[in-house]
Amino acid sequence: MKKNKFSGVYAALMLLFLYAPIIILIVFSFNSEKGYSWQGFSLKWYKELFSNELIMKSFANTLIVALVASVVATVLGALAAIGVHSMNNKVAKGLIKNVTNFPLINPEIVTGISLMLLFAATRMNGNGWGTLIIAHITFCVPSVFLSILPKLRQINVSLYEAAMDLGCSPAKAFQKVVIPEIMPGIITGFLMAFTYSIDDFVISFFTAGNLQTLPITIYSMVRKRVSPEINALSTLIFVVVLAVLLFTNIRDIRKEKEREKKSAARR
Repeated sequence: MKKNKFSGVYAALMLLFLYAPIIILIVFSFNSEKGYSWQGFSLKWYKELFSNELIMKSFANTLIVALVASVVATVLGALAAIGVHSMNNKVAKGLIKNVTNFPLINPEIVTGISLMLLFAATRMNGNGWGTLIIAHITFCVPSVFLSILPKLRQINVSLYEAAMDLGCSPAKAFQKVVIPEIMPGIITGFLMAFTYSIDDFVISFFTAGNLQTLPITIYSMVRKRVSPEINALSTLIFVVVLAVLLFTNIRDIRKEKEREKKSAARR
């Protein structure tokens, strides 16, 4: 009992340590005045946030880049995972996996400077949209690849072969058998890529050119002091991300329960 109580207290302290800054940020986003002392409840900063053209334009740019980069990265990552999974050469397969992991462990500032030099050498550094989307695809593909590859290992090859024996073409069998099995990995990879793209600052700072994204705009605004508008914006982003995570987890739990019911009914 004592051990269980200690574990509960430890978990509570860890959660408090992790989420206390976010709670403070959310509380002060409703503060009626600037500063670090509570002056009263108000939605003033949310109204000013939506009337700030610079923040809204930067947010729209960020969403466009994140959507395009995550969709392209999901397609490329899925094709790469399927191709690597079907390889028979274990040495080449292991080498490709290690190379794919490198962008994830490589410091972002190194990746950002490298891409900046590449775009400068190819004279693409003046095109903010193109260079930024290419840069985001570069670091989003590995996360999609690593999300889909474990799902491919879990597929029962006999199902694919049975579908072909029943008259399906390889493409039809792939569509009916493989795609549904790896769909959770595809969705997870897409969400991770989308999150990484929205959150990225370092690589965007070196490759965006004159294009303003939300992290770059926030950085330029907080160099002198933190504006309450940033508190409001951060609160909205946190709420949206939390809602997406809750929706995804609840859906996965329901699917798992349905599978358990079906397996129990078969027994």
